[in-house]
Amino acid sequence: MSYTFLQNYWWCLIALLGGLLVFLMFVQGANVHLINGRLSDLQKRMVANSTGRKWELAFTTLVTFGGAFFASFPLFYSTSFGGAYWVWMLLLLTFVFQAVAYEFLHKKENILGVKGFRIALVANGFLAPFLVGTAVGTFFTGSPFTVNKTAIMDLSSPVISTWDSPWRGLEALAQGHAVLLGLALVGLTVILGALYLIINIDDTETETQMRRTIKITAVPFLVIFLTWLGILLCREGFAVNELGVVSMEKYKYLHNLIQMPEVLVMFLVGVVGVLLGIWKGALTKSRCGIWFGGIGTVLVVMAVFFIAGFNGTSYYPSNTDLQSSLTIVNSSSSRFTLQVMSIVSLLIPFVLAYIVYAWRQMDKKKITEDEIAQSEHKY
Repeated sequence: MSYTFLQNYWWCLIALLGGLLVFLMFVQGANVHLINGRLSDLQKRMVANSTGRKWELAFTTLVTFGGAFFASFPLFYSTSFGGAYWVWMLLLLTFVFQAVAYEFLHKKENILGVKGFRIALVANGFLAPFLVGTAVGTFFTGSPFTVNKTAIMDLSSPVISTWDSPWRGLEALAQGHAVLLGLALVGLTVILGALYLIINIDDTETETQMRRTIKITAVPFLVIFLTWLGILLCREGFAVNELGVVSMEKYKYLHNLIQMPEVLVMFLVGVVGVLLGIWKGALTKSRCGIWFGGIGTVLVVMAVFFIAGFNGTSYYPSNTDLQSSLTIVNSSSSRFTLQVMSIVSLLIPFVLAYIVYAWRQMDKKKITEDEIAQSEHKY
């Protein structure tokens, strides 16, 4: 295995983990429905019990995603997580709120009241996908940082990456293109959450409300996503030549899609999958929309990562010092590290198989009103 192969292999794994993370954030999207005034208190308890069985999977995938990025591309980790830390701190804080809310939602010790913790779940539902989407959006808009690898020799201050903005990541909120991706991700997770509740809760009124929400959310989601995509394909991109020199190239991301037809096919198949999921959830009585939407989501997210990192492209560009931009080549771990981790990665299929098994066991029986009234294991 060559060094280049290992670098590309790990970028593919990062893309896969990113796709799985976005899919599993249907938990966050489902929690947004707790503000639906047409759902009764009992139906909202069913929603919380449905998502409460899966939230650990999304959080574990987030941690795995971050850990894999740290191990395979440590310079990105130190630059982004060390510089734009307010974004990541806010993201982790919303997950803390989520965990506490599930634990005390209906406990007698709950001094904030049920509504207080439901608000925490809804806040996580909006903020988590928005922050993740906006952060990924900076892969195309750039971030204000400088990288100086020779600084590692300075014993008094061996800091390689320096963030050039006092906002520490929050400046991404002023980048409209990145914000559009964050908003699109919120809409997507709300739709995925509704699709999951349809298949997981056995209640006619809840199903009706979820299908209604999909109809309402689908149009703004598609408008926002297509606007983001249109801007992406028309904007300048951060191209990298054989010598590692970064320069701006018109229509770079459009060129990437054309020059990587397999990625284009993956992207289009994923988009069709998401559209099929929306159609089945909004316009039919089918309950399997989550699988079309989920698989489509994974494929689209993977394609976005491939557009950002492959075909001579900087996946984490600097808009203050162009040559500090990070690429798969200049930000990866050593060949030995990637080789060792590649051997460990062979365990991933077994982990995925266990997740599928655990998922099927948890979802073997749908959530009903009787279960909420009788079960001791409830949120």
